[in-house]
Amino acid sequence: MDRDEIWKAIEAGRLAAADLLEGLSPKEWERPSLCAGWRVREVAAHLTLAPQTGLGRAVVELVRARGSFDRMIDGTARRKAVLPTGRIVEEIRLIAGSHRLAPGTTQFEPLLDVLVHTQDIAVPLGRHVPVPPVAGRAAADRVWSRGWPFHARRRLAGRRLVATDAEWEVGDGPRVELPMSEMMLLLIGRHPKRS
Repeated sequence: MDRDEIWKAIEAGRLAAADLLEGLSPKEWERPSLCAGWRVREVAAHLTLAPQTGLGRAVVELVRARGSFDRMIDGTARRKAVLPTGRIVEEIRLIAGSHRLAPGTTQFEPLLDVLVHTQDIAVPLGRHVPVPPVAGRAAADRVWSRGWPFHARRRLAGRRLVATDAEWEVGDGPRVELPMSEMMLLLIGRHPKRS
């Protein structure tokens, strides 16, 4: 995928996430997501943040989190999650076409973010949101090629990972065949639990 295609996929993913969220009941917004310790509400709030976080804001938030990247991500999402659900959906729609990146990231991070976090919401609610094959391949390649924070290549060593709905496979060993939506979750270390 070239840069323009990646940005188009990010926009489509954000709009798909907003559509999913818009159709949820108040109870579903409070359900646990696949992100440890986060409800659907916190995951949705997190999706609004990257395009709104410039370098100055990121430094302030990192200091507030006493230097912990994980604590910073958690705290910013929890603070944003207090907004009314309609406002969170509106903000996702407003940033859908934004090309702003959080400091230290490339366009692959918001692509991965929206693809995975949409699954984090959909899977425990029993909803099916397919991952577009080309976008899924680009995001999966990104996760496989880097170490931190997922360490997929190390964690999944000794297996041949094969997407069943996209032309993507990596690794050596016994085959693990999954649709790209489930493959993305496996690559980043999620343990899905369907409702």
